Amino acid sequence: METIKLIGAIMILMGSFSLLIAVIGLLRMPDVYNRVQAGTKASTLGAIVSFIGVGLYTVESWGDGNWLGRVIILIIFILLTNPVSSHVLMRVAYFTKIPLTKLTKTDMLKKDGNTIIKEGENE
Repeated sequence: METIKLIGAIMILMGSFSLLIAVIGLLRMPDVYNRVQAGTKASTLGAIVSFIGVGLYTVESWGDGNWLGRVIILIIFILLTNPVSSHVLMRVAYFTKIPLTKLTKTDMLKKDGNTIIKEGENE
């Protein structure tokens, strides 16, 4: 039992470190697109590892079955919502013409011809 609690504590620490990396990425990246990408990937990993660690750390309270189900539901929710929300944020930023960093070499959305159809232009 103590070994599982130790593994859980280590996983909580690893998740916290990943969340710290997400914050550093938000501060250091040059534009909104890189910030959203860095923050989303690291925070998703950090939250999932932290929740698994909490689940392992509280293994003695699994007898009622509530903790494991809640942890699994939280992980599924994060896996479904983080990528979708970051995708929407980046598309809104792009279509409101927030500039890319000067280091960007290729604009794949512009290259593919993805544009928003404005009212009256759908013909």
